[in-house]
Amino acid sequence: MLPVRRGVPRVYADTSVFGGVCDPGFETASRTFFERVRMGEFRLVTSALVKQELASAPPEVREFAVGVLPLAEEVSVSEEVVDLQAAYLTAGIVGPRRAADSLHVALATVAGCSVLVSWNFKHIVHFRKIPQYNAINTVNGYQTIAIHSPPEVGGESDEDP
Repeated sequence: MLPVRRGVPRVYADTSVFGGVCDPGFETASRTFFERVRMGEFRLVTSALVKQELASAPPEVREFAVGVLPLAEEVSVSEEVVDLQAAYLTAGIVGPRRAADSLHVALATVAGCSVLVSWNFKHIVHFRKIPQYNAINTVNGYQTIAIHSPPEVGGESDEDP
């Protein structure tokens, strides 16, 4: 695990970002994101849920994760997290079949991450769902969370063309 530096954003990466390193359409942005983690630009946060989902990932994704997970802070699924997830489900942001997606958002929110990074455009990084997650966060006394894909947090070059 890297030492905590002040002012470095805590970023929760869901399983899709790890999987993206071996997907031609997402590889560059995913690898760049994790390189920025290695450089200390982001404080990586992950969870037991990510580790559980990675267990069934292709071998090359699992191998990549083995090199990155030691850099991460792992947060736990607590009663507080489950309660927030239940609030998302009750609000109908996602259905019960997508409960794991809402659990990622709840984990990142309760952990106080400033950003959640995902390639899941249907249930997490979605223009209608992000304000809904944040409305539930606010009603339940949590800070809002920025939800973006890896390129949106600098997964591609930040240099001007």
